[in-house]
Amino acid sequence: MTQDLMTDCESDSMTVSNEVILNVNSVTLEYRTKKNVVTATKRVSFSVNKSDRYVLLGPSGCGKSTLLKSIAGYLPPVEGEILLNGKKVIRPGPDRIVVFQEFDQLLPWKTVLGNIVFALMVGKKLTQKQAEEVARYYIDKVRLTKFSDSFPHTLSGGMKQRVSIARGMAMEPLVLLMDEPFAALDELTRIHMQDELLRLWSDTKMTIIFVTHSISEAVKIGNRILLLSPHPGQVRAEVKSIGDDTPGSDGMKLSEKIHAQLFSSDHTDGQISECING
Repeated sequence: MTQDLMTDCESDSMTVSNEVILNVNSVTLEYRTKKNVVTATKRVSFSVNKSDRYVLLGPSGCGKSTLLKSIAGYLPPVEGEILLNGKKVIRPGPDRIVVFQEFDQLLPWKTVLGNIVFALMVGKKLTQKQAEEVARYYIDKVRLTKFSDSFPHTLSGGMKQRVSIARGMAMEPLVLLMDEPFAALDELTRIHMQDELLRLWSDTKMTIIFVTHSISEAVKIGNRILLLSPHPGQVRAEVKSIGDDTPGSDGMKLSEKIHAQLFSSDHTDGQISECING
């Protein structure tokens, strides 16, 4: 790197654990189109600690969503490996639950309660009674208790996303994977949902990997942020954030440092070579 931003990578107060639960080791991902094979990411490496809010940030086409799908077990690397608690990820599993950005993730013929109960009975093999107890707990967490018996078509986009998040958290995965979950929301609802997610994380300390192309959202949501270069995605740097984007002692905002790093002309080899503190 030619930019000398900040190299002291001391832990900040938002990181609650140093226990590594996910390792992405020199991962290259490819997918086929009708005409050719596209390299989405090239030799990307990083690790996620228990209770991290780990953000994958980069411009459109940098492979961040593809990387999330690989962590979920839907796309095997052509190079490198992904380890969850030391075990190689080779297929999807209930220890990794994905929340997508689309609103229509819910079964339209089931109520809010029914959607979550169904997932718990199928995915965790709970009894009806057990599933309802867990489902009601997480419905209350996302503040939708009054809408337990409502069907998806009666809910707003933000409410549908809260149900999807509740369903994902109810499965109690090791990692909750969130692929631009608020991208389709209007700005005011998006800000509200960001606040809701941080409140939920404060209550549960669940490990989250969050994909976004919004620098401001990354700074607010993440305690650690991985910066990916334009296609094919390679690691630019890793950033530590405390959710505050006010200017630091050097007079620069964290968002400004991130922007400069993302659009630098320098190239990397996919390894984290620099840590920027907010």
